[in-house]
Amino acid sequence: MMHPQYFEDYELGTERTTGGRTITETDIVLHAGQTGDFYPHHMDAEWCKTQDFGQRIAHGTLIFSVGVGMTAGAVNPLAFSYGYDKLRFLKPVFIGDTIHVKVTVKDKREHTKHQQYGVVTELCEIFNQKSEAVLVCEHLLFATRRDYAEASS
Repeated sequence: MMHPQYFEDYELGTERTTGGRTITETDIVLHAGQTGDFYPHHMDAEWCKTQDFGQRIAHGTLIFSVGVGMTAGAVNPLAFSYGYDKLRFLKPVFIGDTIHVKVTVKDKREHTKHQQYGVVTELCEIFNQKSEAVLVCEHLLFATRRDYAEASS
């Protein structure tokens, strides 16, 4: 849990980086069961040997989910997720790869409909153990504006 941070407190360029997490075969099998995505790219080791990557790859949605979860240790009680934009799967992640996430405050703007919040855009970059970017997206946060919170108290 982090200390409460108002919209005005977010500074462009601020970064945080998570620790690592190794992706396992169990992760892939559980994700396939949860999503119904049993495509051979993820599940059929022999078929994958005949493909460009030569081995099974983790679901992009698995890497996104795990990466987002890895960033959730720093919860700001004055902000909540508004969603994700510009999600791209850049490179495959294989069984045994270790990923980590770098989050950078990229942008801040007023919210036109809900004046009590500002919108903070965080650039989320997921890297493998070779420091290669494997996934990138933008996380949008609604962050409470200080003047609104003070006026409400």
